[in-house]
Amino acid sequence: MTVRILRAADLTPAPWKNGGGLTREITTGPEGAGADAFDWRVSLADVTADGPFSAFPGVDRILTVVEGAGMDLVVGGEHHIVDEPLWPHGFPGDLPTEGFLLGGPVVNLNVMYRRDRTRAETAVVCGTVRLLPPEGGAVLAVSLDDGAELENGDGGGVLLDRYDAVLAAGESPGVLRTMGQAVLITLSGG
Repeated sequence: MTVRILRAADLTPAPWKNGGGLTREITTGPEGAGADAFDWRVSLADVTADGPFSAFPGVDRILTVVEGAGMDLVVGGEHHIVDEPLWPHGFPGDLPTEGFLLGGPVVNLNVMYRRDRTRAETAVVCGTVRLLPPEGGAVLAVSLDDGAELENGDGGGVLLDRYDAVLAAGESPGVLRTMGQAVLITLSGG
């Protein structure tokens, strides 16, 4: 079993691939892979203005608005109103995409994965959930509120603050208990 605790306080803002904003990369697979070499990537994006999204050929994306009123995503010329908080919205990353803010800045949790190598499923959960990595894959849980805890079953636990994450592969690292909500991302081979 491999378990990593990824602290939001350690995330370094970096420019988007197209230079239009800032992102804080939570983790990638394989670890440390660059923008053109990842199998999957999870990040937080601060969107403060309307504009184009970076193009990622061969990549599918799942965007979840975790702060703010939402966006009008124009994906390949088609409008997608993403105004339901904490509702994952999937779209192809290789189509031209523009985002228009509906009521001020937003923070998006972005999951990107190469469709020919990986599959990703994203769900927003609350309460108690056992983290179960798929065989040969990984599970990532990102706390959306302070006060979440990863309990490992032998009385030990790790407290998680807002945007802290747990990445696990192999066996289950235990149970995640949230006082609010978390985003659960399951990553498996293609």
